[in-house]
This record gives sequence, C-alpha cells and structure tokens, in this order.
Amino acid sequence: MADLSIHAFVSGRVQGVWFRQSTKEKALSLGVQGWVRNLNDGRVELMATGEEQAVLQLEAWLSQGPELANVAEVISDRVDSIDAPQTFEVR
Repeated sequence: MADLSIHAFVSGRVQGVWFRQSTKEKALSLGVQGWVRNLNDGRVELMATGEEQAVLQLEAWLSQGPELANVAEVISDRVDSIDAPQTFEVR
C-alpha cells in the first residue's frame, strides 16, 4: 500500500481542549508519523505521513477532534513528503 503525506490546518475551538495530545494518540494508534502544534492565530497545524488508509483515517478524525473541541474547518493538502520524526510528536 502506498504512503501518503498531508499538511493540515484545523480551525475552531482547537486550542486548550486537549486537541494536540488527542491527535498524537490517534496518530500513534494508526501508526502515523509526524507532528502537531498550536499556531499564534488559534489554529492547529500538523504534518502526517504513513500508510495511505491510516493517514486518511487521521485526516477524517481531525474534522471531529476530541470531545471538547469544536472544529470549524480543516484545510488539508497532500504533500510529496515530509521530514517526519520516527514517531508522532507535539511541538
């Protein structure tokens, strides 16, 4: 199965609601590598790479996020490749 890499921005109530840690836990459970971080404008940014179906599952999960989040929008682009850590980390 082919690998897939994405670069995504999530907006809404996504900071201070355990979004980054929940994203890390979801990614690790799917075997996806990459990172997630808060941005100064209130959005969350992430880069993820891994087996195509796993990355697509993570991408779909971003629209919902953890229980306390209120996701307004997910903007996600496919990218050729990313310089990902060997795990998934919160930055």
